[in-house]
Amino acid sequence: MKSADLNLLIALDALLQEQNVSRAAKRVGLSTPAMSHALARLRKQLGDPLLVRAGQRMVPTPRAADLRERVHAIASDALGVMQPAPSQDIRTLERTFRIKASDMILCVLGPELDRLACVAPGISFHVMPPQFEEPQLLRDGTIDLAIGVYDYAPYSDLPTDLRIQQLYVDHFVCVVRANHPSVGRSITIEQYCELPHVQVAPRGQPGGYVDEQLAKLGYRRHIARAVPFFIAALMLVAETDYILTISGQLARRLGGPLGVRIVQPPRSLALEPNHLSQLWHPRNDRDPAHRWLRETIVAAARASTRSRVH
Repeated sequence: MKSADLNLLIALDALLQEQNVSRAAKRVGLSTPAMSHALARLRKQLGDPLLVRAGQRMVPTPRAADLRERVHAIASDALGVMQPAPSQDIRTLERTFRIKASDMILCVLGPELDRLACVAPGISFHVMPPQFEEPQLLRDGTIDLAIGVYDYAPYSDLPTDLRIQQLYVDHFVCVVRANHPSVGRSITIEQYCELPHVQVAPRGQPGGYVDEQLAKLGYRRHIARAVPFFIAALMLVAETDYILTISGQLARRLGGPLGVRIVQPPRSLALEPNHLSQLWHPRNDRDPAHRWLRETIVAAARASTRSRVH
């Protein structure tokens, strides 16, 4: 069986609605000869004259009359599919976004993000701990967005099919409890390495950038505790003689309430700042709700870090 020419569907709808070749042509933006040619093709394809002359006008055949409403509904649906997505009122939208982010990012951005997102009470955030599989999870649609540091291995060679946008720059600082017995206003690299350290390993793998930089200088630190959460690490430092190297933004946000003191890292330990970014799949580029989410996170990052600059 010869396949149907679906390109004729819109022409058929116009002819059945107008019952006039010239008006049907004008309705769909064709010339009258082109619409006459379409009618001839439709008659051949459907095996029915469809419109027949009755005096000065054309009238539908019984087959055409039966098809009229059905064809109009199908053509209207097809045209609707080909139109741009209607604008969405974010205030009435109901949707859950699945986001990968650490507790550090939630603490830095969370309060301001909640304040900005209150315009959309129907939107929920389901936040999950970070892991190394974020690129694949974004590709297969398991998550909608990932927020983190993606300029180091294994993320330093991100797939080119993903979108990335920097949110803010975060410098490393050291924190100790307020009345630490051996750490004053500054610290040498020797003292830094002698102290017991708490390290945050949100993805479960101790070691990393700080240890690599120490090794380049011929030093090694003692990691006494490796924990998966930033706030747990800060609370541990607040009640022990451990030292913690951590996000300056987070330390400034929670340092006072937790009773910890900020100390700059040793001068000889040159630690490059972290670049916090959001990551998403390009299929969501033009999705209005997802675009609102990304723009709201950017605004939250700017507002949250502006008052706590390094």
